[in-house]
Amino acid sequence: MPRRWYHDQGMMMASVADSVSLTLFPFIVSVVMTALQFLRVSLLSFVTACVAVGCIGCGRSTAPSGDGGANSGSGGSRAAVAVQLNWFPESEHGGVYQAKSDGTYDKAELNVEIRPGGRATPIGPELELERCQFAFANADDVVLFRQQGMDVVAVLAALQDHPRCILVRADSGVNEFKDLVGKTFQRQNGRAYVEFMRSKGLLEGVNEVPYHGSVASLIADPNIVVQAYSFAEPLLAQQQGVDVRTLMVSDLGFNPYSSVLVTTGKLIREQPELVRSFVTATRQGWQNYLESPERGNEAILAANDHGMTAEALAFGAEQMKPLAMPNGMSPTEVGQMSAQRWQTLVNQMAELGLVDPKTVTPESCFTNEFLSGE
Repeated sequence: MPRRWYHDQGMMMASVADSVSLTLFPFIVSVVMTALQFLRVSLLSFVTACVAVGCIGCGRSTAPSGDGGANSGSGGSRAAVAVQLNWFPESEHGGVYQAKSDGTYDKAELNVEIRPGGRATPIGPELELERCQFAFANADDVVLFRQQGMDVVAVLAALQDHPRCILVRADSGVNEFKDLVGKTFQRQNGRAYVEFMRSKGLLEGVNEVPYHGSVASLIADPNIVVQAYSFAEPLLAQQQGVDVRTLMVSDLGFNPYSSVLVTTGKLIREQPELVRSFVTATRQGWQNYLESPERGNEAILAANDHGMTAEALAFGAEQMKPLAMPNGMSPTEVGQMSAQRWQTLVNQMAELGLVDPKTVTPESCFTNEFLSGE
């Protein structure tokens, strides 16, 4: 309010004070001062609130933020997208690193933030809380998320065959799964593949301990076997002077899609064009990575501070090709999924007691809608 207003009000109150007994003067002065203070505080609060609202409006940006918000913007501004990895950056995430480093996302007008994961990255909650728009997972993770009530949907599966394996030293005496008896198995407890192995009796007599995220224990002790991905840890072990062999879990009949790009049903419903744009660009990133992974690997190496090497990434990219394109698949088919594969997975996990088939259906787990690029 104008300063003059305060002055006029003070003069009026002073006139009233002159007309009453001097004994009331202190009381009147107190009332006047209280009133003026209240008005000043109210005015200050109002101005402060207006400034705060203005700052919030001015502070919006199309750049990725910590909460992963997406803004499509206008006038050619790029849409902000955050993608959460399910592990430390490795070859299994090559498609997004390739698309970011070779300009594929830029051409699609996408401002993409890739967030490294770790040993216990909460993919489902991160998506549900809208802290990111997309994430990486395995197909069995998607089934579990939906069983838990999370609306997570697979939109692209980079790897048709799962790279999960049990890594053993060549001098361990282990040549097949039945030879694991008496060994110490480092694994992530609760994983569906572990329960599948248990259901086949392959973990009887095996000492199960937590997985520590590296091959260090196996390097030191031939009686230790570790969970691994066939295109990563084997070379890391060999680079440290230890010959190894792999026992592929997919050979047992448990073979969920891997390097699966997931999002939420809500984002699909509310921003289908954003989903289509990101899926199309990411698929192109995977096709480029599988053909010539050098730029993607450089970006992965720069983002990984957990002992990854350029040689291991080159090895991984080469080893991934038959997993991404098995049985003569062409690059144009990369990412496709089938209802039959999802049905098999749901059935297997139901038999293991991990999900209720009445709660989780194959159709709710995935969509190929955005792979057409139309």
